[in-house]
This record gives sequence, structure tokens and C-alpha cells, in this order.
Amino acid sequence: MAGKDTNKHIDYAATGEDYLQRRQLRRGAAGWVLLAGLGVAYVISGDFSGWNLGLAQGGWGGLLIAFLLMGLMYTCMVFGLAEMSSAIPATGAGYGFARRALGPLGGFATGMAVLIEYAVAPAAIATFIGGYIEALGLFGLTNSWPIYLAAYVIFIGIHLWGVGEALKVIFGITVIAVVALIVTAIGLVGGFDAANLFDIVPDGSAGSSAFLPFGITGAVAALVYGIWFFLAIEGVPLAAEETADPRRDMPRGIIVGMVILLVFGALMLVLVPGAAGSAAMGVSDSPLPEALRAVYGENSALANFVNYAGLAGLIASFFSIIFAYSRQLFALSRAGYLPRWLSLTGKRRTPWVALIVPGTIGFILAAATQDGGLLINIAVFGATVSYVLLNLSHIVLRRREPNLERGYRAPGGVITTGIALVLAAVAVVGTFFVDITAAAITAAVFLIAIAYYWFYSRHRLVATAPEEEFAAIEQAESELN
Repeated sequence: MAGKDTNKHIDYAATGEDYLQRRQLRRGAAGWVLLAGLGVAYVISGDFSGWNLGLAQGGWGGLLIAFLLMGLMYTCMVFGLAEMSSAIPATGAGYGFARRALGPLGGFATGMAVLIEYAVAPAAIATFIGGYIEALGLFGLTNSWPIYLAAYVIFIGIHLWGVGEALKVIFGITVIAVVALIVTAIGLVGGFDAANLFDIVPDGSAGSSAFLPFGITGAVAALVYGIWFFLAIEGVPLAAEETADPRRDMPRGIIVGMVILLVFGALMLVLVPGAAGSAAMGVSDSPLPEALRAVYGENSALANFVNYAGLAGLIASFFSIIFAYSRQLFALSRAGYLPRWLSLTGKRRTPWVALIVPGTIGFILAAATQDGGLLINIAVFGATVSYVLLNLSHIVLRRREPNLERGYRAPGGVITTGIALVLAAVAVVGTFFVDITAAAITAAVFLIAIAYYWFYSRHRLVATAPEEEFAAIEQAESELN
């Protein structure tokens, strides 16, 4: 053994001198503009499809409440993430923050929850891409699995090409998607009718009304879909080791990205059902084009444009979350929490194994289920668990290490992330109201991963991994004090 973390009962395994040399990422590939674009790209598919399913769960009022609560949660959490990413700039991101604050078990649990989210979310988005392509009548397909396969092969291939090139492609696709959202908002303003928001008939349950047609439980169930407006923005810090100046660029990039997402989410939530009706939009696979057709007719050129451009939004999120899962898996593997061969990088400094393995699993999930709603619920459960741990990490770091050098400090400090922590805990509960099967499956996978750590990988960690070195420095400093 190379060393032993006596406080946490962790054994560090010996590694060769070339261990980290075979696990190098490309430095300085992104500034804050590309990071903001990456943050928007992670999430922007949620504006095109997925969020609208919350209308069928909670009605417009329930989804509005979910949007406001989850928007507040994400905003508060983003401030905490901006601070932690400026202080601990490593690819492990959430895992690295929790590793330092909560110890190796807390770090691994956070990393696995994030990995579940990021591995499954692209599979959900792939089903939406297939739905949009079928709606356009392209290629004469009656089954979308070839689309899923093509999407994974093409976009993993671009990531293998290089991170700088991939981030620029992501940014370009995201710009197209943003234009589509702006066009949609402008096009729907004239067709807006507030009565359309409340066209779902109340079901008579406790607290039901025109505003909350499915009562209080419906509003709780809609929380999952409020999350879909923002899901994965927390992945921006995963680019820390590939950023020019992470202490400055990380906070700026993630906060700008969050502001953009709040604006577009609010516009879609109000204008789309306001033009086409909450009842119709709650079951739509392509809500934006359908809303435009409700206003301008079936042969609307504007709707067709948004239908095609909407693919850019879905592709942007699919493409960017592939980046996220590869970096989270890379970091956990490099530190020995997961099998180390998963963190190998190629000549272009891209983690090729960490790109291909989850991509293969995601394709199988998408092709086997072809159920975007189920996959959303699995991804959201993993996400909400990670949010609880991430916000707790910020609070612990503020209390335990007040003098830690930070390039940015979250306004409101622990009060801000305390609000996010409470709302994240509520969101975890909310996932069981929507799909207890999906939540139970995800919880089982999570517990199996924890068992793997406890009985195997905690005895084989790599002390020289950046996240482990950060923790070792903190431990040494605390012992000196």
C-alpha cells in the first residue's frame, strides 16, 4: 500500500509512474463563453420536450409551482457550485466537492448519483430525437432505434476527435436551438390566451381546482418535470481541468448559463400551453411545433422550421451530456472508485473508454424501453440525490474550511445552499409520486454501487488523483491546526 487515510479507513493502492500520464485531459480548451454555452447545451432539450409532460401530472398551476420551486433550487445550488468549482477545480466536480466535504463514501455516493443521471439522460433525449424525426417523416422510419444508434455513434465520435472541437460544435448547435426558442416565443405571443392554461378539467382530488386540476399531489408529481427545465446545468464544473482559468471562468460560465435557462424556461411554460392548451400539450411529443401549428395551421412554415431546429436543441443536450458522463466516469475511475481502465485516454487526450461504455449502455436502454418518460424519471432520481449531497457539501465546506481560497463566494452563503438542500430533499420525495418503479430501480442500482465501493474499491483508491490530493491536503492542514 502506498498510504492509508486513517481518518476515513481508506487504503491507497500503489500505481506506476506513468499512471496519470495515461489519463491526461487537454488543458485550456474552454473559456467562460464556451462554458456558458455548455451549461445551456446540457439543458436546452428540456425546453423542446419533456417538461410538458408535467402538465398531465399537475396541470399548468402545478407545473408553474414546480418551475418556481425547482428554479429557486437550481439557482441557489448554482451559486454554491460556482464557489466550490472556483476553490476545487478538478474534473471530478460534484464527486470532488463531496469527497473533500463528506469523505470518500460521500464523494463516491455523489459521483455515482451524478453518473446515473448523466448516463441515462442521453438515452431519454435519444427517444425524443427519434420522436421529432418520426414527426418530420424523415427516412421513412417506423422504429427509432437506428436513430438512437446513429446519434450515439456520431456524437461520441466527435468527442473522441477532441474536447476543444467538441465544445465548439456543441456551442454552434446550441446557438441554432436558442434561435428556435426565440422564434417560437415571438410566434406564439399573438396566439396566447390565458384560458388555454387552465383547460384541464379538475379531477376532484384534494385541493383540485382549475389552477391545480390534480390537487396537491399533482403539484408534487410535477416537480420532476420542473427539474427537466434545468437538469444537468450542474455539469459545467466537470470541464474544470480543460478550462483556461477555472477559478475565474467557472463561476461566470455556470451563472450566465443558469440565467439564460430561467428566461427560456419561463417563456416556454407560459406561451406554449397558452397558445395550444395545457391538455393537448401535456401529451405531446413535440410541443413547440404543435403549439405553432395550433396558431398558424398544419402547413405552417414557422412550425416546420422549429421542428427541424428543435432537433438542434435535443442534439445539443444529447451531445453535451455525453461529455458530462465521460468526465464523471473518468474522474471516479482515475481515483480508483470504479475500475481504473475506464479512465484511459487516447492520443487526443479524450477519455475514450469513458465515452464508449456508458454510450453503449445508454443505447441499449433507449432501444429496449423507447420510453423517454421512464428514462427521465430514472435520471431525475439520480440527480435529486446528488443535489442533496452537493448542497450539503457546500454547507460543510463553509463551516469546516472558512479560510479555503475561493475565487467566488456564493451570495447568502449557507443560507442559499440551505434553501437548495431543503428543496432538493422535497424533490427526492417527489420522484416517488411520479414513478415508484423508476425510483426503486435507480435506488437499487445506487445501493449496488455503494456495496461495490464498501467491499472492494475503497481498498484500491489512487492517492495521486487530483480529488484525493485535495482531500489529503485538507486533512494535513487540519492535523497541523
